[in-house]
Amino acid sequence: MDKNSTTKTTTTRVFKSGNSQAVRIPAEMAFDSNDMEVTVTRSGDVITIRPAMARQSVEQMFAALRALPPASLLPQVDRIELPDRDWD
Repeated sequence: MDKNSTTKTTTTRVFKSGNSQAVRIPAEMAFDSNDMEVTVTRSGDVITIRPAMARQSVEQMFAALRALPPASLLPQVDRIELPDRDWD
């Protein structure tokens, strides 16, 4: 089963770890690595845990941009004409 393409819900426990709260992630939902950074987002009562994006140096970012094809080689797209709107 591909962990990234399915949605699964389970119930687990929150516990104290030092001065922080921790969540036990069941084995069937565990990340592939135990040595990784995660991003934790809270919106009201919902807490989302997801792998953090890999940090890149400025040099790595510029190298990635330089590796992109020049604009002249990108496929042309048709321009979409939007209708005028009356905002009154």
